[in-house]
Amino acid sequence: MEFIDYYKILGLGKTASQEDIKKAYRKLARQHHPDLNPNDKEANKKFQQINEANEVLSDPEKRKKYDQYGENWQHAEQFEKAKQSQRSNAGHEYDFGQGAYSDDFSSGDFSDFFTSMFGRETSGAGRRSAKFRGQDYNASLTISLREAYTTHQHTFTINDRNVRITIPAGISEGQTIKLKGYGSPGMNGGPAGDLYITFHIPKDPVFNRLGDDLYSTIDLDLYTAILGGDKMIDTISGKVKLKVHPETQNGTKTRLKGKGFPIYKKDGSFGDMIITWNIKLPTNLTEKQKALFRELSQS
Repeated sequence: MEFIDYYKILGLGKTASQEDIKKAYRKLARQHHPDLNPNDKEANKKFQQINEANEVLSDPEKRKKYDQYGENWQHAEQFEKAKQSQRSNAGHEYDFGQGAYSDDFSSGDFSDFFTSMFGRETSGAGRRSAKFRGQDYNASLTISLREAYTTHQHTFTINDRNVRITIPAGISEGQTIKLKGYGSPGMNGGPAGDLYITFHIPKDPVFNRLGDDLYSTIDLDLYTAILGGDKMIDTISGKVKLKVHPETQNGTKTRLKGKGFPIYKKDGSFGDMIITWNIKLPTNLTEKQKALFRELSQS
């Protein structure tokens, strides 16, 4: 994958102030937000890069490492340790086999690491090279509530790489899943980083989701509210016929068991749907209809 220049992504130079970074991020994030560009895959990719650039450059400590080490900034501490060790052991032969860096390095040709990083080679028996894990990637993915209702496959692009994932039914707003090995490649044969995907689910015009339950407000005519009857309503999985009890009051709630949202990774388990009745008063009554209401009010 290509190295991403965070300064270039935000349209800034390396001397940009923290205020410059903040202003550039806000402007570009609004411009390329997925909600404003639902059919533009390039905008979604750009939005991910903008967030990544802001995450690094808005943090003074991360920015310092990035300015010094570029795409390998996350390994800055490991590089410094290796550099210090090289200085202290200059002119001496030594064996790395006992694991002074056992938490960071694994077997290989150690001189390759020093040659690439510091321009000189370390000699000695048992020479080893540093193998570093690749950088993790973070991405956001916007799906609708209806999409989150069913298990489905989704393909998106991150850093010019197409990734196809299966999204389980019941995924929640703000939930993050990890794809192992889909981050940046490792260094010197080290393992790749991981990809973390955070889901964004915009509000649905019909259903309000709270946990695994769905809430909906449905209009009910006055006559059915008073006399009772049957009412066809929309659930997220289709239409159902619901019996309305006589003398139903405005604001009355009705619970439909199992008609809510699927419970994440629990096949066949669903929340409930809670309906709030909104009784609509009749309008544009004729004189005869008004007379009937007057008669009713006096009885």
